[in-house]
Amino acid sequence: MTTFICPMYGGLSDVTDANEVIQEICDHVKSRVEQKTGKAYTVFTAKSCRSQIIAGTNYFIKVHVGGNDHVHLRVYQSLSLTGTGPELISIKEFKTHDDEIEYFE
Repeated sequence: MTTFICPMYGGLSDVTDANEVIQEICDHVKSRVEQKTGKAYTVFTAKSCRSQIIAGTNYFIKVHVGGNDHVHLRVYQSLSLTGTGPELISIKEFKTHDDEIEYFE
């Protein structure tokens, strides 16, 4: 029997490798990230993430943007019944591959 461990409501999940769904979320908010940072990214690859279940889901995503440079994104996805797409909440720039993904406002 396989056991699935779900994070406590409101708590952050463990870090997982990014998958196709997480990359699609990143692709959806990329232009907004570029707008906020004033940069155009030729590389924008989701590497890993954590999630937080609330009235929807907060995703904290580590994104490779070239060289050893990474950004951390906080993206909110409302419940699917509302029909709204992922919304970029905030960005942490100047991150590296080794920086841990942590909760941020």
